[in-house]
Amino acid sequence: MKTQLLPATPATSRSGHAGLPSRPPAPRSRANVGSPDRGRFARQHRERMLRADLLTVIAWASVAAAVALWLADGGASAVNSPAAFLTAVGIVAGLAGMDLVLLMLLLVARIPFIDQTVGHDRALEFHRKLGKPSLYLLLAHGLFIAIGYGMAEGLDPVSESIALWTLVPDMWLAFVSMALFIAVVVTSLVAIRRRFPYEFWYAVHLLTYAAVGTSLPHQFSVGGLFAEGTWQRWYWLAICIVTGAALLYYRFVQPVVATSRHQLTVSRVTGVAPGVVNIEMTGRELGRLAGAGGRFFVWRFLAPGLWWHPHPFSLSAEPAAYGPDGTGTLRITVRNLGRGSAQLVRLRPGTKVALEGPYGLFSTAARSRDKVVLIGAGIGITPLRALLETTPFAPGHATVMLRGHSEQELYLKDEIFELCRQRGAKLFHVTGPRARWDSATWLPDDAVRSGYSLPSYVPELADADIYICGPVRWAGNVIADARAAGVRPGQIHHERFDW
Repeated sequence: MKTQLLPATPATSRSGHAGLPSRPPAPRSRANVGSPDRGRFARQHRERMLRADLLTVIAWASVAAAVALWLADGGASAVNSPAAFLTAVGIVAGLAGMDLVLLMLLLVARIPFIDQTVGHDRALEFHRKLGKPSLYLLLAHGLFIAIGYGMAEGLDPVSESIALWTLVPDMWLAFVSMALFIAVVVTSLVAIRRRFPYEFWYAVHLLTYAAVGTSLPHQFSVGGLFAEGTWQRWYWLAICIVTGAALLYYRFVQPVVATSRHQLTVSRVTGVAPGVVNIEMTGRELGRLAGAGGRFFVWRFLAPGLWWHPHPFSLSAEPAAYGPDGTGTLRITVRNLGRGSAQLVRLRPGTKVALEGPYGLFSTAARSRDKVVLIGAGIGITPLRALLETTPFAPGHATVMLRGHSEQELYLKDEIFELCRQRGAKLFHVTGPRARWDSATWLPDDAVRSGYSLPSYVPELADADIYICGPVRWAGNVIADARAAGVRPGQIHHERFDW
């Protein structure tokens, strides 16, 4: 194990030492360069939490409104028999289920207000959690409607379902919609979706739009949802139009506009380490992307066999604009981790690039403290390099920790060293083989045996924001270490860019 402390001062050597790191000398960087206003991040955090509470209230209120409007339009007045009661239960379940489906679509619409409040990964997490409840409610809707109608007509639920399919206009579309919803939810199960490539899973999920579309016609021709003269009609028309418009604009129109505006072209592909390359691109109006360090973009390289494959990568350096029209360069750093990323290693200069984003909350927007700790491993180091370049902090108020099996795995370490030297940040290289006998650690074997933990490197940990980027299991261990040291969840920032 080698634990290497690199003071944030001009240095002539980088010799490491084993054992507990000592406190570095006071940095010689210019005073207050990049220093945040005192209390700025605390205010920012409070405001973001208020926005998160507002989103929660809106979500629950939408479900309550769907049921309340049905009641206000006399929905409960027809409940005068067991059959009518079961039918009413089916209607309420359908209203709640459909409202949750629309909420799911809004969560994946990449709306900036949502993305910058809870983050891309948490929005997807909530989206997935709503999948099963919405499906159960829609299944209950169909079941109770069939039972209620059947009881009123003296038929069993199966016979009633067949009658609805064959005799009622547009009802067959409702059955198709249900089948599509089931297919989407089933393919979302982790045990199933990990068996297929991203493109297959993504194509199946496009069926959600078809499922919503096929669920609406029978409401016009059969149900009372869009009945003339009711508040429900306007409520459901409004939320369907808003949801559709948000999806159309943020998922389709905005990426096309961004691609046209920036006109990105691959200019150079250079090696960083075995299987790791920097992909540099030139483009226009890159000043619009300034401050996106840590956040990720979805890249599509418009070359044969690549254009249909989306790649979620963060910038590894702040965009550099040098022309009057914002012409400049930006860079991502890619590691060969599979079939898709392996093709990027062989990209040719001149390849056109489409982009979406930036997305996520792995940025200064998540800060709640004046002090900051950046911890990265492997290719997860590269987003931290861009974040280190842009996030404000006073000299001595930032600590950077790079974890790798060897020095060769500390990608961009020379650039990070220079940034730390210029900005007055403490830098640790923590290298060595993983402690295989302790599955709950993220440190090298020797460090674990010596009793080291995260506070051994950063004593002021409880008073800092911590950004963690690296393999999922490794990051989980770092988070557990930080939580054991008394760090609050709101101070820990870790965002998954995978699907």
